[in-house]
Amino acid sequence: MAGIDVGTASGPARIHPAFVDDKAARWMGVEVLRAEFGDAVIQMRIRHEMLNGFGMAQGGMVFAFADVAFALACNDPDGDGSTITVASGVDVNFMKPGFEGRLLTATARLVNQTGRSGLYDIRVTQQASDGGEEVLAELRGRSRTIPNPAANKH
Repeated sequence: MAGIDVGTASGPARIHPAFVDDKAARWMGVEVLRAEFGDAVIQMRIRHEMLNGFGMAQGGMVFAFADVAFALACNDPDGDGSTITVASGVDVNFMKPGFEGRLLTATARLVNQTGRSGLYDIRVTQQASDGGEEVLAELRGRSRTIPNPAANKH
């Protein structure tokens, strides 16, 4: 899959640690355009199996897509792996329906971090029928940094 490698000025391209084993993101066809601490941009195209009974993108699929951007933004790709940052809550506002074949873009940005708690804004846009861009959903996510349970496995 193209676009999942995220390089830095100081080193070669690599896959963001939060994306390495993200089977859901890979199934959705997520492409990572940028993934740095506090700032991530991803894209995916809405497929037929992502639609609800009304022929629109299922809200849970839109949320799952936004959640990938959230995870990439709140986990430092250069961290030592001893901690992970997870969602502790998210408010979702759906603004417009998504439709099959449309390209979605999610942008997640750090708003504030205090200690182990963070606040992020995530915006999901889609290609509009006129070729422009329109806001599909706006999310406000709360994060919490915790010990990495995988780091303690022996």
